[in-house]
Amino acid sequence: MTHLGWRQIPAVILAAFLIGAGFTAGMKVVEGAWPAAWNDLPALAASPAQPGATTAAGGPSGSTADPGSLAALPDVADIADRARGAVVQIVTTSTVGVGQGNPFWNDPFFRQFFGNLPGTQEQEGLGSGFIIDKSGIILTNEHVIEGADTIEVTLADQPTKYPAKVLGADRSLDLAVLKISGGPFPTLPLGDSDKARVGDWVIAVGNPYGLDHTVTVGVVSAKERSIDASGRHYDALLQTDAAINPGNSGGPLIDLAGEVIGINTAVSTEGQGLGFAIPINTAKAVLPKLESGQSVSEEQAWMGVGVVDMVAAYNRVIHSGTEDGALIEEVYPNTPAEAAGLEPNDVIVEANGKPVHSADDLISALQGLKVGQKVTIVYYRGMDRRTVTVTLAAMPSNVGG
Repeated sequence: MTHLGWRQIPAVILAAFLIGAGFTAGMKVVEGAWPAAWNDLPALAASPAQPGATTAAGGPSGSTADPGSLAALPDVADIADRARGAVVQIVTTSTVGVGQGNPFWNDPFFRQFFGNLPGTQEQEGLGSGFIIDKSGIILTNEHVIEGADTIEVTLADQPTKYPAKVLGADRSLDLAVLKISGGPFPTLPLGDSDKARVGDWVIAVGNPYGLDHTVTVGVVSAKERSIDASGRHYDALLQTDAAINPGNSGGPLIDLAGEVIGINTAVSTEGQGLGFAIPINTAKAVLPKLESGQSVSEEQAWMGVGVVDMVAAYNRVIHSGTEDGALIEEVYPNTPAEAAGLEPNDVIVEANGKPVHSADDLISALQGLKVGQKVTIVYYRGMDRRTVTVTLAAMPSNVGG
């Protein structure tokens, strides 16, 4: 049986940037063109804008605007300018054994120049984050600050380096909450990622390769993506074609209302326009616990499957008795799902007595359930409708879904 998997994307890395002491990682800067797709934008206004009129974002429209002009869009420059003060650069230092952490040190080409250096070495990490409370509460990725001995935060156009402490972090969700003193600080409002639609315009702000407060623009390319990246598993991510690079990790993905709908996290290394962000609603659900330093993952129970929405196109390959449900792409080893006999290409249509029409429905049906609780799963294997009981287990610390 053919196994449909997300791993058509060969390699995905987390979008944090490690800088090894003793050398500077070079990068090639290539001039980019105006996105060709923008030349074909449909008419966005019912009538030409009048001189002196304003756009939806409050900025002036051009006196020569026509129904298909970009003047009808909210002003991305205004949104980025408002966000600028709340987006921070996070620099960490940690002590690692030479050859650990930075992938360059494992490359034979680099070892020709640096050799197999003994002992330990200080390593810098670079990422992004954004302030969500004027008292100095910052949301970012856990992998940005993982293993850090020191954490410093800088704000746009400010020379001050703020020492940061970790209030709470969760590896499985890849979320961390930091605190800096001072302020009051500018903040970014949190939106509703459930309302984001595929095709919605989004703006990513961050510090790729140390180029602070870089702004890129794209759309929401897909939702509910499951990926593996740098030893972590993620479920239900937003996918975007807004450019994300190492150093963008932890930065905000912002909609045209100026609200954060995602936390930029990972990028494909072998494709273009394949970036991934943690939905902001995932973070909002656990923020109170993270801010107070409480554990999150220890309370999470899981089945041990990676799922996507079942669609008619998949059915031409797997020949299921349903075109509606949560399609299992992967069953992880030594998990409740494996013990219960679930397999890739099974389609779950009911969980815990609740109908399942999508991957998100399955996640919602299992939320709040406890370790050891038994769950009845109704699924299709081919044309056969089956039922199985799954005993939920604690989520391992090295996965995020």
